[in-house]
Amino acid sequence: MSTVDNIDISLPFSLNRPLQWMVGWLVIFWIATAIEPVNREDWLLENILVICFSLILMATYQKFVFTTRSYLLLTLFLTLHLIGAHYTYSETPFGFWMQAWFDFERNHFDRLVHFSFGFLLAIPVRELLIRAAQIKSSWANSITVMLILSMGGLFEVFEMLAAIMVHPELGDAYLGTQGDVWDAQQDMLQAIAGAFAALILRRYIGGR
Repeated sequence: MSTVDNIDISLPFSLNRPLQWMVGWLVIFWIATAIEPVNREDWLLENILVICFSLILMATYQKFVFTTRSYLLLTLFLTLHLIGAHYTYSETPFGFWMQAWFDFERNHFDRLVHFSFGFLLAIPVRELLIRAAQIKSSWANSITVMLILSMGGLFEVFEMLAAIMVHPELGDAYLGTQGDVWDAQQDMLQAIAGAFAALILRRYIGGR
């Protein structure tokens, strides 16, 4: 039985109770956030990511099973994304609460999610590098940060193409720029900061 951090990674899905609970949570939460979203067309575009990501994880499950910790981090990220998809990132209530509490000039929920992209995906990406690609642990952290930056940049390009080709009239609602010309760069910076924070935290709490 193969394990990482004393967590079984060899169970089939039918016996993987923690993962079943997480999948169940995401299905229920997806249904809840699908009910009367602020902008139905924006919700559909935002859910392209969720559908593609979920299909990839399902298609590769038999060949590569993440640890429960990594699946939990992925679940948390998808949960945040579904919230943003329901309200649109620029109109999420929690972002307005942060704006009032900290006297921000804009709704920063999108910044929070991009930080979470790096923070919550860094450990799963590092795990994939070490276990699947056989990358040495000494190199894994650096490559993880580079991959997070690459994925963040690729997602910004994907957002642009989706807005132009699929539904150009959605414009700012989908991109969530809120008038910030440096929005894409700020988003990538937040992702890098999140990845660094996760890797530093992993080091100090003694994780592998």
